[in-house]
Amino acid sequence: MIQLLARLPGLGPRSARRAALQLLSKKETLMRPLADAISEAADHVLTCSICGNLDTQDPCSICTDKRRDAGVICVVEHVADLWALERAGANSGQYHVLGGTLSALDGVGPDDLNIAGLVNRTMTGDIREVVLAVNATVDGQATAHYIMDQLEGSGANVSQVAHGVPVGGELDYLDDGTLAAAMKARRPF
Repeated sequence: MIQLLARLPGLGPRSARRAALQLLSKKETLMRPLADAISEAADHVLTCSICGNLDTQDPCSICTDKRRDAGVICVVEHVADLWALERAGANSGQYHVLGGTLSALDGVGPDDLNIAGLVNRTMTGDIREVVLAVNATVDGQATAHYIMDQLEGSGANVSQVAHGVPVGGELDYLDDGTLAAAMKARRPF
């Protein structure tokens, strides 16, 4: 159990050992309900065949929601990013989960990501805009540029989420790259 817990992101061997001891000390109130929840999720959670979201139905509840703008696709790296945008109420369109970013160092190429599915969805002609909401990392930006090249000729406008000073951020605490991006992306007040 400790070895399996240590495979989870953010848990090393010591944290996994503490979690295992906590679970074992509270079998009835914590361990058994957690085991039931994990089993339930393993049996019922599916990956959406359209966007890549996780849900108990395929297509997912976002893809089947008629109130969403079907002409806009927001592209994210991972399902966690989709959930963050949904939690913030920041996107009223559809989504597309890539499953990561291009990374020559890690051996991740275009065929390892869900880029072909995005291109197929966009080439139908019904998509007005593709919003690239990928991280502002070297791999994220390389992925964004690759996608822009792939979508050329689709007729869809391709945009990217803004990068720069976060709401409530203090300039003195920001890194040089964030400050430079904020200055380049400035707009009239």
